Amino acid sequence: LQRMLSMAVEVDRSPTCNSRKIADDIFPLILHIALRSQREALLNTMESQLLRCRLLELLFQHSCDVPTTSSMSLDKILYFLSHSSVLPHFQDETATWQRWDEMLQYLSLLLMSYQTFPLAEHLRSSISDRMDLVVQHVKPRLQDSDDISKLDIQLKMNDLMSRMQEVLGQPFPLQIQEKLFMLQ
Repeated sequence: LQRMLSMAVEVDRSPTCNSRKIADDIFPLILHIALRSQREALLNTMESQLLRCRLLELLFQHSCDVPTTSSMSLDKILYFLSHSSVLPHFQDETATWQRWDEMLQYLSLLLMSYQTFPLAEHLRSSISDRMDLVVQHVKPRLQDSDDISKLDIQLKMNDLMSRMQEVLGQPFPLQIQEKLFMLQ
C-alpha cells in the first residue's frame, strides 16, 4: 500500500497536487481507524513525506476550532500547536492524557515530515525536473512563514502546556513530558 501511494504521488508533474488529492480521499478513512497503533503504523510507514505531511495537516485542521487557510509552514505548525485541541475521539476509548500524547506524537511527526520536503524542495517537483535541480545544485527556497523565532516557539509551547494543565492537572505523565521536550 505504501509503495502504491508513493508512486501515485509521483505519477505526474505535480507531486504536491497529487498528495493533496490522495490525502483528501484517505483522510476520512483515517478518522475511522479504531486503534491508535493502527493509525500510527499507517502514518509511520508512509514512504511519501508529502503525503504524510498533508494527512497530518488535515488531521490537525480537523482538530482546530478555527482552521487556518495558510499554506504549510513552520508558522502553521505553531498555529496547530496553540489551536489544536486533543485529537478527535476515534472509535476507541482512551484516557484524555493518551489522546494528548497521540496529538504530541503527530505534531512531532508533522514537523519531521515538513522539514524533509521544504528544505529539500525538490520533492515538490516532478521526477524529471528533480534530476535537473539536483544536477544544478539548486538551493531550496524557504517561505517567509518559515522564519520563526525561539520566542515564538516558547510562547506557543507555554500556551500548549497551560491548556494541557487545565485538562490534565499536574504533574504531566512522563510520556507527555518527554514528548513536550522533544517537540520543543
